[in-house]
Amino acid sequence: MSIHEECGVFGAISPEAFDIANVVYYGLYALQHRGQESCGIVVNDDGVFASHKDLGLVGEVFTPSVLASMPEGKIAVGHVRYGTTGGTNRNNCQPIEVNHQKGKMAIAHNGNLSNALELRNMLEMTGAIFHTTSDTETIAYYVTKERLVSASIEEAVCRAMNVLDGAYSLIIMSPQKLICARDPYGFRPLCYGKTPDNMYIVASELCALKAVGAEFIRDVEPGEILVFDGENVTSNRAHCGEKERKICAFEYIYFARPDSVIDGVSVHSSRVKAGEILAKAHPCEADVVIGVPDSGLDAALGYSRESGIPYSIGLIKNKYIGRTFISPGQSSRLDKVKIKLSAIEENVKGKRVVLVDDSIVRGTTSGRLVKLLREAGAKEIHMRISSPPFLHPCYYGTDIDSEEHLIACQHTIAEIEKIINVDSLGYLPVEALKDITCSDHYCSACFDGSYPTSIPSDTRKDRFEQKLSVKD
Repeated sequence: MSIHEECGVFGAISPEAFDIANVVYYGLYALQHRGQESCGIVVNDDGVFASHKDLGLVGEVFTPSVLASMPEGKIAVGHVRYGTTGGTNRNNCQPIEVNHQKGKMAIAHNGNLSNALELRNMLEMTGAIFHTTSDTETIAYYVTKERLVSASIEEAVCRAMNVLDGAYSLIIMSPQKLICARDPYGFRPLCYGKTPDNMYIVASELCALKAVGAEFIRDVEPGEILVFDGENVTSNRAHCGEKERKICAFEYIYFARPDSVIDGVSVHSSRVKAGEILAKAHPCEADVVIGVPDSGLDAALGYSRESGIPYSIGLIKNKYIGRTFISPGQSSRLDKVKIKLSAIEENVKGKRVVLVDDSIVRGTTSGRLVKLLREAGAKEIHMRISSPPFLHPCYYGTDIDSEEHLIACQHTIAEIEKIINVDSLGYLPVEALKDITCSDHYCSACFDGSYPTSIPSDTRKDRFEQKLSVKD
């Protein structure tokens, strides 16, 4: 088991209609690291919504013929998904579309609500019928419910935020507007920019703005709602300052792309800093430092710089493996790690190796990586992890839902060293998170159990699928 990415949201609004689906396509391509299960785009053609959503990578789902079939429009919203709540099926593909008495709406969401089950139960008791197992549909229902008694879509979003608790970065498209909102904690990133031809872009990360030629303007503030009408941008700050900022520390460690900047902090610099801290906290005598592609590379560079041990490339990733490659079954003799990664023998053979990775979950993948390097002739392997040990579930969008599956909960460091067959093991100290996030305001609940919100009453990932049906 490895940590899976979040989701990625992207929206665009232009003064003039054109083939806007192509812009969203390239934006989603830049956000592909945040989700590889499914993707979707909804285009607004003068109030008429056209969409295409399916399981698969962006390049697989949006073929040239599919993109050519999408209509021109002024507004569009897109989504890439890795489902932390809800199953992997077409019904859960986003953006979710809603038709109601006051018009239409398409919504894309990154994050998890901590009170989703309670809100869903309340809605079902009033007659709501759910078609997905994603808590995004709960958000859509509440926004729709408020829209029926509100003067505008942005007022409806503001009122819905009164009851939503947990992590949500939203992009919502109405017939005339593009609206984005970030939860008052600011768990998940969200930013916006503008292209030279006056098209506004909203995205999960800065890298997606760059991909479509948009200049970064700023991050959306925690609790803020931004409204784009094609020419103007209006900010609603009614929910700003309600909660203490709690950006997810793991965004900097793993989720975000290294070329992104979140809340003014460079992701690349954060990871290099983590490596430097690791070298100070867990020094060792070695001949070479290598990183696990991709998120361990920056931290490995930092470890090398601080320790003075030469940095080298020790593992090569097969860049053409996506979610559709044939995965060996349980009885297969093929090793999935060997299919994805290979060792450069001349850089590790006979050497004492510092192996830097972003995390250890169950330890299975780490053990296979170590085995790969041992087979390539590594003399010693000292593993360094650029995050603290995972000790608690995450309820805000990260796929960590059971302490029984976390190796750090079941074993000491000395025991883990034996299990994964390394000569030494060192984690990033939890107090160092403030150094890599450049803030005292971050969420570290999966490391130290300090949850910013109440813990959900039902913490199962499949909680919506397991609900008992009511008998006639």
